[in-house]
Amino acid sequence: MATASSSARLHLPLARLEPSLLVPPPTNACNCHFSVSYSLSLKPSSSSIFLKPLLLPRSLRSKPLKNRAPRSGAFTCLFTGIVEEMGHVERLGPSGDDDGGTEMRIAASTVLEGVQLGDSIAVNGTCLTVSHFDPGASTFTVGLSPETLRRTALGELGLGSPVNLERALQPISRMGGHIVQGHVDGTGEIASFVPEGDSLWVKVRATPELLRYVVPKGFIAVDGTSLTVVKVYEEEGCFDFMLVAYTQQKVVIPLKKVGDKVNLEVDILGKYVEKLLRGRFDDHSAATSS
Repeated sequence: MATASSSARLHLPLARLEPSLLVPPPTNACNCHFSVSYSLSLKPSSSSIFLKPLLLPRSLRSKPLKNRAPRSGAFTCLFTGIVEEMGHVERLGPSGDDDGGTEMRIAASTVLEGVQLGDSIAVNGTCLTVSHFDPGASTFTVGLSPETLRRTALGELGLGSPVNLERALQPISRMGGHIVQGHVDGTGEIASFVPEGDSLWVKVRATPELLRYVVPKGFIAVDGTSLTVVKVYEEEGCFDFMLVAYTQQKVVIPLKKVGDKVNLEVDILGKYVEKLLRGRFDDHSAATSS
């Protein structure tokens, strides 16, 4: 039985400790491993076990990983498909820098809170970089590359057009929708609107290249809105979903007309699975033919 004065020193891997028990020592380096020695104290008057982290001497610490680039503090662009607000296009045209570029200025409010140059904001589901913002005028500006204009329906927007806006996800944010990259796969076309009670059925026509990744009860981002597919109509080349009354008031889809284009981003997981399976089949075919 251990006495009150007895203690044992253990060197434990960090992965086996609850995160709440561990507070790493302060450091400015992001490309190193922490090596910590733990003092284990057992008190006979209680069943409590106390783990106290002790910083090892510098000579005994793990060396920094040489091939790992320092982290910049910025996270990879990621969204959830939960629209924060609807903004309105104030300008869409040449950037004015004589570089042949195109830019779009958008009036907004919520997404401007804490905005910085270089931040990512999804505009109708398209991940774009803030190149200028004016808090006084409540506007921000983004650049549109030729590929963005080819792949999305942003080029068809006009003065005053409403757009869905969402800031990039933060580590502390709730994942209310699904994983949306803001990388639009292509455009679809609204085929029909059919009301049912206070909800709205929306049917969208898509190309076979995109429809192959759309499955009933699966996720899809339509103009940046995370939605659940209800049914896929293979022969018609369409899929549908339903918008409840609240969502109808918060996104741009109900404001569009039959025949209007929408940006589509299919679930990235489906594309990964397809590539993995294709690799397996290719390997199997090569093995059987050799």
